[in-house]
Amino acid sequence: MMRKTLSLYAGVCLLALPVFLQGQAVPSSSLAGQDNRAVPIATQIAQTTRNARIYPAPVSRLALGVGVSPLGVNMMAATNLNRFLNLRATGSLFKYTVNNISTNGFNVDADLNLASAGLSLDFYPFPRHGLRFSPGVLFYNTNGVDAIFTAQGGTSFTLNNVTYYASSSNPVKGFGTVGLHSQNPAFTITGGWGNMIPRSGGHFSFPVEVGVALVGSPALNIVLNSGQVCNAQGLNCVNVATDPDVQSNLQAQIAKYKKDMDPLKTYPIVSVGFAYSFRIR
Repeated sequence: MMRKTLSLYAGVCLLALPVFLQGQAVPSSSLAGQDNRAVPIATQIAQTTRNARIYPAPVSRLALGVGVSPLGVNMMAATNLNRFLNLRATGSLFKYTVNNISTNGFNVDADLNLASAGLSLDFYPFPRHGLRFSPGVLFYNTNGVDAIFTAQGGTSFTLNNVTYYASSSNPVKGFGTVGLHSQNPAFTITGGWGNMIPRSGGHFSFPVEVGVALVGSPALNIVLNSGQVCNAQGLNCVNVATDPDVQSNLQAQIAKYKKDMDPLKTYPIVSVGFAYSFRIR
């Protein structure tokens, strides 16, 4: 009896074994489900990586660049604040000397000195594209011109449409200054194309900028401080520094120059440059 019972039990176990093994096996449908679940996770990882590259964390990238504009040779640095905004600092410097310029009968030697620094907030309404609008401020500006005037003896020059003749024995000399920084600090309003920190994740950019700096009306001063002027025959000579008629016509001439230069109160900014960006944290 016991032997029959064991034989029956063993038979049942043998019949149940395939069913048990089938139940422990991983269904192919489950494996397929696991693969299907893995695809979205990989996609999410890729998307997160791409977003981190396009929209890096605030102040995590730095760009350095150079360019040229009417403010001089530009040095630029920028960092990202968020996907729409960069903070950009600029410094410009240029010096140039020119001699023997002839104007109104004067021989002029001039030094152009440009030095300025500012900050701009670059707003990109479409982060993946380069269009930007950039309000800013020039907090340092010493742009200007220094000049020395000379009217050689026997030559003529004009002030306020009045002709004077420099004395042969005592030629006329003077100096002048032009200041392009009456409003200091000065606001800047620019727009342009090119993101110094490309949201595509690249390193190189070629920013272009157009706008104005609201520097105020140019300050102009001209002084004739030595020499004499005479009539056409070299007679009746007077000192240019003290003669009221000469000084009156000089001031009238300065007023005309100021009127001609008044458009420079909105100083033009047209710049092109090259920049390289990299991760700093």
